[in-house]
Amino acid sequence: MSLSSLIGPQIPLLRRYARALSGSQASGDSYVAAVLEALLADPSLFDRAAEPRGEIYRLFSLVWNAMPLNGRPSEGKPMGSQTDSRLESLTPLPRQAFLLTAVEGFDPDKAARILGVGRPEFDAMIDRAGREIGAQVATTVMIIEDEPLIAMDLETLVESLGHKVVGMARTRAEAVALARASRPGLVLADIRLADGSSGLDAVNEILESFGVPVIFITAYPESLLTGQRPEPAFLISKPFRSETVKAIVSQAMFFNELARPPQRRTA
Repeated sequence: MSLSSLIGPQIPLLRRYARALSGSQASGDSYVAAVLEALLADPSLFDRAAEPRGEIYRLFSLVWNAMPLNGRPSEGKPMGSQTDSRLESLTPLPRQAFLLTAVEGFDPDKAARILGVGRPEFDAMIDRAGREIGAQVATTVMIIEDEPLIAMDLETLVESLGHKVVGMARTRAEAVALARASRPGLVLADIRLADGSSGLDAVNEILESFGVPVIFITAYPESLLTGQRPEPAFLISKPFRSETVKAIVSQAMFFNELARPPQRRTA
């Protein structure tokens, strides 16, 4: 298979990634062009034994990170949208790690290879990105979970990102009452609750009162991933890894337009 046939299908996605990093399509395209020019000059740079998409992203990262300017925090004109502004403020390497997993869909091992780092270093980048995102959109979190140890683990994880847990609920009735009283900025919800009630039903009832991003954390993902719409935007399967929870919480708060800081109560 020719090099062009391996690379061609990857270019639209690479342009999206380059735009997110650089802040403009024109600037991003110039970096993509630089990668293609390097390959024209030396096709051996491309490892044909590797997965093509990951390989072209790896070469792009080499070009991008070779520029000292790209290793410094952004000091330019703020980007247009709220999401762009949040992205621009992230430390450069953690921003790349976050985009590769949250937007481009690479698993952590592939993303670490793209950036040329080991998995522990990559996990540290993701953790830093999560904390920096938390500093921008720190919010209040409600946990719907009937197993106390799991609920406490989730509390520790979200608080490590800078958020505040306003309460935990074990049943649908408790969850709805707590949500209406505290109006959290994020909900983490199990599906099967202590009294046999449904976390999904609790969330649907909460959403009738106000909008809030929701992350479902369940041992029964098949009950949500039915192939029918709507399906949840954020879903974590049990047993979960702490890195997964942190990454999904960061994604939910970063990209969801409902993400907001806690609201001050007026007297």
